Amino acid sequence: MYLDQKAKEELFKKHGKNAKDTGSAEGQIALFTQRIEHLTAHLKNNRKDYNTERSLVMLVGKRRSLLDYLIKKDVLRYRAIVKELGLRK
Repeated sequence: MYLDQKAKEELFKKHGKNAKDTGSAEGQIALFTQRIEHLTAHLKNNRKDYNTERSLVMLVGKRRSLLDYLIKKDVLRYRAIVKELGLRK
């Protein structure tokens, strides 16, 4: 797989509360962003891979849903994660 256990722990440690905090909204958004970047790079080389394109669109929707949840729950956490990951909104 493109992301091994060590890399995931590092990602969750950086964006979550700790390395084992895999359920927080920030950790999930960071993981989805990592996966989206990976799939985007794959699609640049394989333009006709429509299954990957569909999964990319679904991932973007999931990330958007989590971001919408986070903006309703806590605006400061939303602004922090958007700034940290460099997302547009």
